[in-house]
Amino acid sequence: MKTDVAPSRGFGSAAASLVTRAEGLLASVPKSLPLLALRFALAIPFFKSGLTKWDGFLTLSSGARYLFEQEFKLHIFGSVVAYPFPLAMATAAGIGELVLPILLILGLATRFAALGLLLMTAIIQITIPDGWANFHLPWAAMALALVVFGGGRIAVDPFVMPRRK
Repeated sequence: MKTDVAPSRGFGSAAASLVTRAEGLLASVPKSLPLLALRFALAIPFFKSGLTKWDGFLTLSSGARYLFEQEFKLHIFGSVVAYPFPLAMATAAGIGELVLPILLILGLATRFAALGLLLMTAIIQITIPDGWANFHLPWAAMALALVVFGGGRIAVDPFVMPRRK
């Protein structure tokens, strides 16, 4: 006996269809949204750290002075070396930790700001080697993504530096 009922699709076929539809929906998210989220996620911890380094306009906090002069050491090739010019390094770190995150949030010179934070992350890594898995690796990954992809369309960059064709 012949029936007019279409053969039922198996669970695997239905699941594959659902996955395909979900992937299409996820792929339709504008790329600028995750880039905006990356900019904020990378900027916030650096900016908060930068705020702790100042007691006023270009006046280093006593905590920042102490850390760079007494506590922070560079771990290079198995040796532990004091920071050269610790107050200059603290000042540079404090300025970088405020200016670069602001540039990231605005999406202004995004690739260069992210590169600056990537370099700062490398210096932080050789200063505090145990922070790699929890902090430095995610920061480096976010910064590298922003260096490669830029800030996206939800940024000042596209208006200041239009793309060349």
